[in-house]
Amino acid sequence: MRLVSHERNAMDLRSTPVHLGLGSSAKPVEGFTWDPEVLQAYSAAVAADGAEGRMVTIFDGDGLGDHWESHPAGDELVVCLSGSVTVTRDVDGVPDHVLLGPGEATINPAGVWHVVDMEGPTSILAITATLGTDHRPRTDTRPTERVDTPSPEEAP
Repeated sequence: MRLVSHERNAMDLRSTPVHLGLGSSAKPVEGFTWDPEVLQAYSAAVAADGAEGRMVTIFDGDGLGDHWESHPAGDELVVCLSGSVTVTRDVDGVPDHVLLGPGEATINPAGVWHVVDMEGPTSILAITATLGTDHRPRTDTRPTERVDTPSPEEAP
């Protein structure tokens, strides 16, 4: 995983997210994967940006999300590019559902647990405050009830 200072070629945000950092910088993240080691390397590489750093990426999928997540350092923008997606937030133990179609967006407030369910083949764009992001497996428990699975930042 490495941050590229000046990429001149087209890039696919599905495989090469872009990190938005201090000073209005935008750096592609080559070799990015969702493996705990790569997430730790990414977090270390962008730590100086603190809560102002953002990751821009596209996800393609179909079906229920397998985890809850929370971004304590800032809001997350989720944009439906194609298909249909339901974003469910846990607001004080009460599920809050937002259905999005192409071109529609929602904001997940900082610190709010949420899960994304794609209904049929769907693409979404996410702009995420990554500092301190936490993931929990999707189970029958509320996301705020700790399950003994470490987040990528906590993994050895």
